[in-house]
Amino acid sequence: LHLGIDATGLPDDLEIHHIVVNDWELGVEAPQNVVLVSIPSVLDPSLAPPGKHVIHAYTPGSEPFHLYEGLDRASPEYKALKEERSQVLWRAVEKAIPDVRKRAEVTMVGTPLTQGRFLRRDRGTYGGFGWIGEGKDVVPSPTTPLEGLLLVGDSNFPGPGVPAVAAGGTIAAHSLVPFWKHLGMLNEINAKKNK
Repeated sequence: LHLGIDATGLPDDLEIHHIVVNDWELGVEAPQNVVLVSIPSVLDPSLAPPGKHVIHAYTPGSEPFHLYEGLDRASPEYKALKEERSQVLWRAVEKAIPDVRKRAEVTMVGTPLTQGRFLRRDRGTYGGFGWIGEGKDVVPSPTTPLEGLLLVGDSNFPGPGVPAVAAGGTIAAHSLVPFWKHLGMLNEINAKKNK
């Protein structure tokens, strides 16, 4: 679910990321049980026009492809399924912004067919399948056989989503420069900034 919303009157301390687990007993791999919500314009207002926010809500690779397989994207069946399956995403966003549906000015709902079409992802996957479970198709570290080439993204550990990919970038950075050097560089930058 990709949204552009009117941010008028929203609290200044709105958080960038929200995770909703609908039922802890079902586990994180259950379809539509976990929803991640990202509002990046909270940290970088240039990502949206003044007075607006952009929002991305998604289930982390748990939407069953078989529900969509063979459907024509222009058919009423597909449109109805897309609307029905997006409700869990809307409800998750509503936990952070209760009136988000009234605020929405741009609404784009994606499905595994959308991912397959625009991102060329096999069976509409969102991130590497297996990053949570026992699958072998995810790259566990940023290193590659090519010297100096590191790999970071939603098919690498720790998996899909903005927070996970950012963490993957940190892991890659730490594979190049030890943590203590990073810390020293940050302290040096902070000292210069505070002069």
